[in-house]
Amino acid sequence: MLSKLIGNNAIQLNVEAYNWEEAIYKAAKPLLESNKVTERYVEKVVQIAKETGPYIVIAKHIALPHAPSEYGALESSLSITVLNQSVEFGNQANDPVKYLFFLSATDSTSHLSALANLVELMEDETFLSLLDTSKESSEILDYIKNMETN
Repeated sequence: MLSKLIGNNAIQLNVEAYNWEEAIYKAAKPLLESNKVTERYVEKVVQIAKETGPYIVIAKHIALPHAPSEYGALESSLSITVLNQSVEFGNQANDPVKYLFFLSATDSTSHLSALANLVELMEDETFLSLLDTSKESSEILDYIKNMETN
């Protein structure tokens, strides 16, 4: 379940970032602070994006920063970050990015059902609107939990 990947304090609202790199570091912060990923993992996310381009921008206004588990994914987890101002990642089709879902997976399969739930949410206009209007991260987590039970 997706909600099990999202730890306490892993949803950040109204975050300020001046560029895509800063956005990634800020999105990673809750996972770093809760020891779900290492600094090396976050650096690898940025390095891969620099080398391969903005492949992590997976849909309109949405980025899914991640890296291979061997670079320091200590626990499968996800943070949700909503930027107060969208930033350019260099993806002409889907820029600018406002929502970052920073993913850490310890293997290549155990997180797939949660990822399927995340894809459903990314297509849910009500959810995206909630990301923009929520004042409390608990509202977002409650919405996700409710979606999982229905």
